[in-house]
Amino acid sequence: MYAIVQTGGKQYKVAADDVLTVEKLEGEVGASVELPVLFLNDGKKIVADPAKLAKAKVTAEIVKHFKGEKQLVYKFKKRKRYHKLNGHRQNLTSIKITKVQASSRASKKTVSDAEQAAPAAE
Repeated sequence: MYAIVQTGGKQYKVAADDVLTVEKLEGEVGASVELPVLFLNDGKKIVADPAKLAKAKVTAEIVKHFKGEKQLVYKFKKRKRYHKLNGHRQNLTSIKITKVQASSRASKKTVSDAEQAAPAAE
């Protein structure tokens, strides 16, 4: 089973136990992050319907935060004696995909528990 998820304005193909390098995500090392699912394939079915994908979840764990390699930016204008050299290092996060889930059964249970508890409180 694999999924296409979106983070940092880019899309990634992920499966369980994959390790990805993505643009910096908020959270501490070891924290769990849920990524939005755009496409899901379990080997038999392909799901691309946004209504059905609202139930799908991809859970990842933050492994580390780091800076990427330096990218050099060089600006030059010929015959004007103008040249400028700049460098940039992007903040990145390494994540490990822990679970690709087609539907969230746990959220249905919590909703039903909440519905049962609300009439009892009244």
